[in-house]
Amino acid sequence: MRRLDAIVLAGGRASRLGGAIKPLLEIEGRSLLTRAIDAAVDAGARRIVVASTPLGDDPRVTWVREDPPFGGPVAGIVAALPAIDAEWVLVLAADLPRAAAAVQALRAGWPDAAAEAATEGVCLVDAEHRAQRLTAVYRTASLRRVAAALPAAGRGSAVRALTDGLALSLVDDVAGASRDVDTWQDLEQARSLARAARTAPETESIMSDETSRTLPPEALAAWAAALRERFDLTEDDLPVSLILDLARDVAGDVARPAAPFSAFAAGLVAGRAGGTPAQVREAVAAIAALAADWAKDGA
Repeated sequence: MRRLDAIVLAGGRASRLGGAIKPLLEIEGRSLLTRAIDAAVDAGARRIVVASTPLGDDPRVTWVREDPPFGGPVAGIVAALPAIDAEWVLVLAADLPRAAAAVQALRAGWPDAAAEAATEGVCLVDAEHRAQRLTAVYRTASLRRVAAALPAAGRGSAVRALTDGLALSLVDDVAGASRDVDTWQDLEQARSLARAARTAPETESIMSDETSRTLPPEALAAWAAALRERFDLTEDDLPVSLILDLARDVAGDVARPAAPFSAFAAGLVAGRAGGTPAQVREAVAAIAALAADWAKDGA
């Protein structure tokens, strides 16, 4: 990926979160805003401009605000562009739990030199084939050209108005890294995935005496997403963190080989009972308790 600057969009109303300050919501001790800023730093951004009223005193960023406030993401981009001087600009919404993985996907999908010459932007595309225009890298001059033609400095404009005329290189978001947080349920799901990703290496080491492949968080999420899509499962149907915690507990209290078939048994028991998320949790809790008793009895 080329040297770039970054625009982080953090000025929305979060109406579906009851007016909470969404960029400051935390996952694993880090706010969504911090995750976006860190991802921009990791991408090599020399200058990071956050479109929002100041939400802290992070010395890495410059704050700008569209006038009047709450003019929408396009207005935020237009307000930030004067502070951008790199050839390319990374645009990230400040509601991405996995902003770092999103940037990694953009980096991995960056076009070769020949294709780059004709490209005005690189944009992630989700599993529903929707372009995620606020998880993208754009040629700064192209954004300036389109922004100059927008009425009212982009206030109230759809993001399509800013990007539809650009020659974009589309990158499949196979890991679902562009999935954002719009509701409290989204936030809880993101926290659950983050916990699962954190415990995965620990569970992996418990399950095997031998050196094995490391499963990065984005691969874990991608595999869970593939399972849900293949078998038409919801997030509640496949509680990744709960399953990994059970595997860890059984491996520690009973034996490593007992972990995978105990997870299978939990699914079987829950399925016979009706298969609701609550019944899954009950089955997992029962097997975890049995494993704990097993360890106490020294069986």
